[in-house]
Amino acid sequence: MELNLDTIKNVHFVGIGGIGISAIARMMLMEGKVVTGQDMQDSEIIHDLEKAGAKIMVGQSIENIPSDTELVVYTIAIEYYDPELFKKLKEGNVPIRSYPEMLGIVSAGKYTIAISGTHGKTTTTGMIAQILMDNKKDPSVIIGSLLQVNVKQKEENLSDACAPGERVKSEDFALSAKQTRTNFICGKSDYFVVEACEYRRSFLQVNPKILVITNIDADHLDYYKDIEDIKSAFRELATAVPADGFVVCNVNDKNIKDVVEGISAKVLDYQDFFDENLKLKIPGIHNKKNAAAARAVGSIIPIESSDVDSALLNFPGTWRRFEFKGTLSSGTKVYDDYAHHPAEILACLQGFRELYPKDKGFKITIVFQSHLFSRTKALLPEFASCFTDADKVLVLPIYFAREVDDGTITPQILADKILENGVHAIAFSDFKSAEEFVKNLNLGEKDILVTLGAGQAYEVGDFILSL
Repeated sequence: MELNLDTIKNVHFVGIGGIGISAIARMMLMEGKVVTGQDMQDSEIIHDLEKAGAKIMVGQSIENIPSDTELVVYTIAIEYYDPELFKKLKEGNVPIRSYPEMLGIVSAGKYTIAISGTHGKTTTTGMIAQILMDNKKDPSVIIGSLLQVNVKQKEENLSDACAPGERVKSEDFALSAKQTRTNFICGKSDYFVVEACEYRRSFLQVNPKILVITNIDADHLDYYKDIEDIKSAFRELATAVPADGFVVCNVNDKNIKDVVEGISAKVLDYQDFFDENLKLKIPGIHNKKNAAAARAVGSIIPIESSDVDSALLNFPGTWRRFEFKGTLSSGTKVYDDYAHHPAEILACLQGFRELYPKDKGFKITIVFQSHLFSRTKALLPEFASCFTDADKVLVLPIYFAREVDDGTITPQILADKILENGVHAIAFSDFKSAEEFVKNLNLGEKDILVTLGAGQAYEVGDFILSL
């Protein structure tokens, strides 16, 4: 049935701590709605939403939904990790919508710029957001991370601090003031910049006028059968872009060629916008490719190329993407990155070696938490060979998320395979033992410690920095 968001006052979110769904919750808060929610675990994102006015319970149950709720928004993962709760939601009297369905509702009627791809979509989304905001295009933005933005301080009290996750408007983005982080920015124009995830074909709910495909690789093999199945999802999305729209991609990519062949929209090759000499704040050739895609989008809007590059030069990166966390008393620098697919890890470590080369004596220690049993098992050879730029890899317990451990893949198996590829690797059965091991490492000013993965590896870095 049709959903009129204008008449809905009370919205409840199941899985509200997710990086995407929490952006919709933040949007609802900015619209003055009463937002409640629930999630299986506490997090920084939940704390930020609570500061913004949401009422959230940790733990999931149908009883957590207030009686006056008019709409339930849920994460699609709940269909698989808590099917009983999902069944109760479907059988209830309150309208329900998935996070991807909400993206479709929000993007309808907007000039939507959707950024898809197996890797790089978060950074590319952030870059495009920076370009549009710096050039006064006033877009709304939903991103699968946290953008570092500047929020205008209150005139009546310039010492007022803006809490992380405070409601951020697009016009506040480039102001020189107190910095905060957010995954949703509210703009007044028709431009809507959104990160579009391929998991379970959820991005098919989005209605893009400009579609960016950064790349296509084998991933989410717990859902997709193989690379051809993945390509079929991207093909369906690309064919949905209207004839007066654009698809921005690398047309020579072996996995993209078939996807864009014969589509109605105009295809723009972002390789034509690649500049090897572009000086970015975030290192790595992969980020220059992301910037090339963002430059292509800037040319479509259109924005002067010099203004596009100026915005890109100012782009600071996003939360958990090459994020500098601090320096230990020994001089060791600590970073965190979300990379969790072998191709992402390989590119990430190449970026670190760009800044901290081996021939200058730098050593890189990785604290890695693999994401999902199914991904680790399906891509084990790739995981085993993607750490070649590291000196040491400390393998944490696998972040299982929505899956059940069947005992066929373990941190020790992964560590052994990494060791077979010539990189020193050690597996840990729990976080505490890993933290104690890192604490006793003799790390100096030539050492770089990187926590890596989509789970909670960053907690090890936070622990070491707190000592």
